[in-house]
Amino acid sequence: MSPLPLDTYSAWIDKKRAAAIKEGDRLALDRLSHMAEHLPDGNSWLLWVGNRKKASRYVLFFPGGGYIAPVTPGHFEWCFRAYVERESGHEVAVAVLQYTLCPAARYPTQLMQATSALRHLMDSGIPASSIVIGGDSAGGNLTAQLLIHLAHSAAPNRLPEPLAGAFLVSPWLSGNTNGRSFSENQFIDMLSREHIETSSRELLHTQPTQDDLKGGHGEWALPLDTDRKWLNGLAQTTRALYVTVGANEVLRDQGILFAETIRKRNETINVQLEILEADAHDSVLLEGFGALLAIGKKEYDLPPQLARHRAEIASYFSS
Repeated sequence: MSPLPLDTYSAWIDKKRAAAIKEGDRLALDRLSHMAEHLPDGNSWLLWVGNRKKASRYVLFFPGGGYIAPVTPGHFEWCFRAYVERESGHEVAVAVLQYTLCPAARYPTQLMQATSALRHLMDSGIPASSIVIGGDSAGGNLTAQLLIHLAHSAAPNRLPEPLAGAFLVSPWLSGNTNGRSFSENQFIDMLSREHIETSSRELLHTQPTQDDLKGGHGEWALPLDTDRKWLNGLAQTTRALYVTVGANEVLRDQGILFAETIRKRNETINVQLEILEADAHDSVLLEGFGALLAIGKKEYDLPPQLARHRAEIASYFSS
């Protein structure tokens, strides 16, 4: 793995710790330590945010970037502000998975690394019911892949109980770029048809046709392009699902369709779909970047999308 993600993580931790020392914030210092775990595959890492030893609830976070860009400081700040800093009765720690990027590895490598990361947490004694998984953009894609994989794996690999919840922020779930949201938002979103087509090629090492996908090429890599039967049975993998999309993003309709399909096919899952009317792609991450500017400031109000996201995820940990 490139050292860049570890450098990004270390620089962010150092900046946060320096601000906490200056402010005399001992609680923040207790939650900000360098802890990077090399996973068994030898190419992926868990980068910890929060106090893992004191935590009783956990988030396994998959950062987006089209499978070609590494984790950013905005992702770490998002995780700290939304899950760790603003606790609601439970100490929360976040394991940020830095998976292998394309072209060094392609599907299903990232899925296997995500599976390994979850197993690593559970093997350390953390019950599935105390874990929320999720991510943004390609990280939302990886979240969907993992949920499907866990639901349809052979019995020994299935979870003993459902996860506390899962979230997908501006998820990329299909290689189809002909939908209405692409036509409406092509020139106002940060993403475009070309971005999605490039990411599809990188992930699968080819640009698959719809016939390819329906025939099994890529299997669960693009969940909305495969047989919808694979979206059945997810109630055994998660109790709740939270999907957030921006009304002005090209991936809007993919997130909506995924949430509605999961709700229809898995009646016991608490599915929440939030359409952010004024936003484009990945507004929660953008607010994470904005929050970086507030490091060291004593007075800080959590931005609206991060605040709503935090409240929803906190509700999954309330039991």
